Amino acid sequence: MVTPSAKRQVVQVMTDEHHVPVKQACALVGLSRAAYYRKPVHGPMRDGEVIQALNDVVGRNGRWGFWKCYQRLRLDGRAWNHKRVWRVYCEMGLNLPRRTKKRVPQRERVPLQAGQYINQSWALDFMHDALYDGRRFRTLNVIDDANREALAIEVGTSIPARRLIRTLSRLMEWYGTPDSIRLDNGPEMTSQAFTEWAAVKGIALRFIEPGELNQNAYIERFNRTYRTEVLDAYLFRSIEQVQHITEEWLLEYNERRPHDALGGLPPRQFLPRITTAADSSSGMST
Repeated sequence: MVTPSAKRQVVQVMTDEHHVPVKQACALVGLSRAAYYRKPVHGPMRDGEVIQALNDVVGRNGRWGFWKCYQRLRLDGRAWNHKRVWRVYCEMGLNLPRRTKKRVPQRERVPLQAGQYINQSWALDFMHDALYDGRRFRTLNVIDDANREALAIEVGTSIPARRLIRTLSRLMEWYGTPDSIRLDNGPEMTSQAFTEWAAVKGIALRFIEPGELNQNAYIERFNRTYRTEVLDAYLFRSIEQVQHITEEWLLEYNERRPHDALGGLPPRQFLPRITTAADSSSGMST
């Protein structure tokens, strides 16, 4: 397909070198005289408004694809044809894969100290494994730093921020609210929903420095024990089976298994909880 720019050049040669009238030359190449006399406008100048609008949308939403950007422009009152927007979108290279990642925020070093009393500091972390058929699953592990008691291990194929909040809210109903939580910089823990929830509850979030797993050593040591004694010890066929075996193991871990760092005592014997929040209403003691 011959572009109007190329046709304009042919007409220019025919009129200058062969003295063919402009009207006749335009008819021969299939170009209107208006198009011949119209001065060409460079792309950036012609599409400047579209370029600026796309830059604004992509700058705020770097993961959006073309159609979501185009729909946003239409909602903003931009009535450009989608073919024009797509052409500019491609010329800007926005159709190419963008492997942008958010930078992990800088964190201050937080000394690792075991709490002196229950609920002074909790720690949480995620683990990954797979079922026998290859399906992946995650676990959310929560412990109390003071006595290393495992408060919960939540198992699921997906544990987003909302489920993290639900799990911790349930634990707080049972055990009370912690003063602080020690955690890493995973997307669930740094999400706006979770940080706002913690602020409302008055819980201080103690983020460790990126890559410094030793700053959350208590739960890292717990994770190794859980992997050795449960995850690596069984071939699981379902999430329900993982959860069932994990709950049985948690009871053994908290009440019967000797813990080296606690002088050979199980967590609940080393520093027992007087009552849980849930038990207080029913008169039951732990």
